[in-house]
Amino acid sequence: MPPDESTRIGDTPPEDMTRSTRDPQSFGGSLNTWLSAQLGAGANPEVTGVSSPEANGMSSETLLFDAAWTEDGVRTQGSFVARVEPDPNDCPVFPFYDLEGQFRLLQLLNERSAVPVPGVRWLELDPEHLGAPFFVMDCVDGRVPPDVLPYTFGSWLTEASEPERRTLQDSSVALLADLHRTDIKGVDTSFLEFDLPGATPLERHLENQRRYYEWVKGPRRHPIIEQTFSWLENHWPTEEGEAVISWGDSRIGNVLYDGFEPAAALDWEMAAMGPRELDVGWMIFLHCFFQELAGTAGMPGLPDFMQPAEVSATYERLSGHATRDLEWYQIYAGLRHAIVMARVHARRVHFGQAEWPEDQDSVIYHRPTLECMLDGSWWD
Repeated sequence: MPPDESTRIGDTPPEDMTRSTRDPQSFGGSLNTWLSAQLGAGANPEVTGVSSPEANGMSSETLLFDAAWTEDGVRTQGSFVARVEPDPNDCPVFPFYDLEGQFRLLQLLNERSAVPVPGVRWLELDPEHLGAPFFVMDCVDGRVPPDVLPYTFGSWLTEASEPERRTLQDSSVALLADLHRTDIKGVDTSFLEFDLPGATPLERHLENQRRYYEWVKGPRRHPIIEQTFSWLENHWPTEEGEAVISWGDSRIGNVLYDGFEPAAALDWEMAAMGPRELDVGWMIFLHCFFQELAGTAGMPGLPDFMQPAEVSATYERLSGHATRDLEWYQIYAGLRHAIVMARVHARRVHFGQAEWPEDQDSVIYHRPTLECMLDGSWWD
C-alpha cells in the first residue's frame, strides 16, 4: 500500500533542470557540412529548424531538424532526429553511451520485430563533426506523456476517457510482448550483454547497477540504495527464465503515441539482455513514481492506471508468459530509478541549481515508497 501523507515522497522534481550547455541552433552548419559528405556531390543539402525537445529526456542529447537534398535529380526532404552523446563536462547521467549499440538495436528491431521504432539513417562515431558521436533517425509524428511537468499533473492523458487510457495501457504492454518475442536466432546480441561477473544475465545486470551506483555516489552514500541492494540479493528470484531483449527504460514517457496507440518506442540507451520482468516491473513502477508525485502535489493523478495485476494479466494474455517475482522486479526498478535520481540531483548541483542536503537520501523522491516495499507494507 502507498505511504500515508506523513511519509509522502517530498517535493516534486523542478522544472528548471539544465540538460546541456550546448546551443542546438549552433549545430545547423555542422550538420549541413556533415550531411553533404554523407550524400555526395550534387546533393546540395539544406538543414533547417534545429531544436531540442523540452518535455522529456535528459540523458543523450536530442536534436530535431529538417533537411532537404537532391537525389537522382529530385529534391527530397524530411524531418530527422539526431541522438548525440552528451558533453562529459555536463555531468552526464550515465558513464558510457553506446550509440553504435543503440543504432544496431534499432536496425535489429526494424528488421525482426513488430515494435514500432524510428528508421535509422546514419551513424557517425567521429566526434569532429558535432563534438561527439551521434546517429540520425527518422522523425516520427506523435505525442508523448510529458515528464515535466509529469503527465499525472494534468495532460492529454489525464483528460482522456477511461477507455482511451485503457487502450493506451494495453497497447503499451503489447509493445513489451512484441519486443520480447523479437527473433534473435542467429543474431549476435553480445553488444547487449554485460561483460561482468555473474552466472546469469540478471546477476550481471545487477552487478552493472552496483558499479553504476559506485560511479554515481562519489564521496556520498545513499543508505536507501544500499539497503535495497541487500534486500534484492537476499530475495533473489526463484527462476529468471529466458533472456530476451530488454528495453530497459520501458515507460510511456518514452513512447510517441498516435492517438492512444504507439507510433514509436524511443530511448534505448538502457537496453540489455535480461528477463522479461525487467521491463514489466519498470513500466509499472515508473507510473507508480509519477502517480506518487501527483499525490504529493495534492492532485488525483491516475490512480487506476498501470496497476500491477492488470499489467501482468495483459502481458500474459499477449505473450503467453506468466510473470514471476514481479514484486522483486518492481523493487529493482525502484533501486535503478533511485540511482538515476541521485545522478540527476548531482547534475543540478553541477549547474548551480541545487545543493546537497544533509539528508542525502531526500533527493530520492520515492524513498518512502522503497522503504514500504522493503518492509512489506506496500503490498498489504
